Order: sequence, then structure tokens, then C-alpha cells
Amino acid sequence: MKASFTGAQSWKLWTALLLMPVNWGIEARKWQFLVKSIQPVAFSKAYKAIFVGQAIAFNAPNRIGESAGRAVYLEEGNRLRGVALSVIGSMSQIMITLVMGFVALVYLRLHLIGKGYLLEGIPAAWVDGFIVAMALILALFIPVYFRLSWLVKRLEKIPFIARHRFFVQKLEDLDVKQLVQLLGLSAARYLVFVVQYMLLLAVFEVHIAWTDAAALVGVLFLVLAVVPTIALAELGFRGKLSIELFGLLSPNALGIIATATGIWIINLIVPAIIGTLFILGIRFFRNK
Repeated sequence: MKASFTGAQSWKLWTALLLMPVNWGIEARKWQFLVKSIQPVAFSKAYKAIFVGQAIAFNAPNRIGESAGRAVYLEEGNRLRGVALSVIGSMSQIMITLVMGFVALVYLRLHLIGKGYLLEGIPAAWVDGFIVAMALILALFIPVYFRLSWLVKRLEKIPFIARHRFFVQKLEDLDVKQLVQLLGLSAARYLVFVVQYMLLLAVFEVHIAWTDAAALVGVLFLVLAVVPTIALAELGFRGKLSIELFGLLSPNALGIIATATGIWIINLIVPAIIGTLFILGIRFFRNK
């Protein structure tokens, strides 16, 4: 643990840390791209909005309060519309997580599960059932995402939504090209997450082939996206799940827990703290 900060592998730890602002920078660009139709936002302000969203969402299941937190940086009349647009950004990220998680799960089923490697208390048949369920979910989710404008127009026929059409009408303007661009940014974020995880696995000497490690990370993210959790209480669940998954191929339980904890701190705790400072209006550099 001490060597991880100063040893030969320490550069991987610092690289994982440096990827944190890259990760949230991509998310800031995504949010900036989404809200430009209602209010142009500078990238620096978008970056602050992302951190504030993390702070507000910290105690919400699966961080569902992110959109509301970001809307603070929009003008009064645009906040609810900004929340609606932010939901589309979350949808694009979830879709990438589900697709990559599905591919990872199929890979594990074909190459590991049922061939001498078993998840504790989970028969291979259950894994097959989960794969089928995920395939059905994706078969519904993907068409809905790409026909978003059609869906919004249909929903506007509902009296309650029709009365508040102003808040969702901008969703109709998102064409396929823009939705694909959002998926591209979401995929870039996903890649950053995976690289961070694999860097920390190497730092803490969890020796797993990179293809297997990437698949295990994909399944981990898939389960975390599906199961409702609160960021503050997520560490225990994330650690247990990591041991179950990565423990298939590595006996280094301490390294697995350290990796899960490191990712949790880097990608959730640090951004939430930064966002809290913005909320409180603390201006350290200005005071200096």
C-alpha cells in the first residue's frame, strides 16, 4: 500500500488521479453540448456545474440528483428545461454502460463462468437468464433513445405533459447525429473509467490479463448501474462485488478492495468535495 505512492508502479496511481479531471471534463462538454440550445454556457461554468451536481447527488440513489445540481448554473427560466436535457445525457451514459456490460457479461460466460470459475451462490443458469434479460432491455432501450423526438411528441398528448410542454420541447430538436455525438462522449468517459480501474489493479498487484480485467470491469459497472445504491454507502457493495468478480481470477483480496476504494475516492468523493466547495461559495484562490 505504501509502495503504491512511491514505488515503480506509482506513476499509474498518479495517472489514474489525473484522469479524474479528464473524466469530468468530458461530462462537462456533454452537458455544455446539451444545454447550448437553451443557454450557451462557458466550459469553465459547465465544469463547475458538473461538480456541484456530484455534491448534490452524493446521497441520492444512483446519483439521480446530478441534473438538478447542474441546473443551478442556468438562468431561472431555463433550469427545468436544463434538467430535462441532462436526463438525455444520463441516458446516453447508461446505454453505453449497458451495451458494454452486456458484451462483457457474454464474454465472461463464454470464457470463464461455467468452465471452472463460478460466482459464489450464482449458478451459471442465472447468468444466462440475466444475459437474456439484458438483451431484451437493450432491444427496447436503444430504439427509444434514437427515436426520442417521436417519443416526446407522443407523450405530449398526455394532458399533464401537454400543460408543461415548454420544459420538454427542446428534446424534440435532438436529431440522430446529436444523439450519436452524445454516445461518443459517453463512450470516451466509459473508456476513462476502465483505464482508471486497470491502472489501479496494476498498482495494487491484482494480476489479471487485460482482456479479462476489462470484461470484469464492464460487468461491475453494469451491476452498479442496475442496482440502486447511494454513493456514501456504495463502497461496501462495490468492494463485495469486486471481490466476487475479480476474485475469480486473483486471490489478492486486499488489492481488489484497495482498487475499488481508490476508484470510489477518485471518481466520487473528490468531485463531491470540490462541488461542495463551489456550493459554499469558497474562493480560495481569489482570497489569496
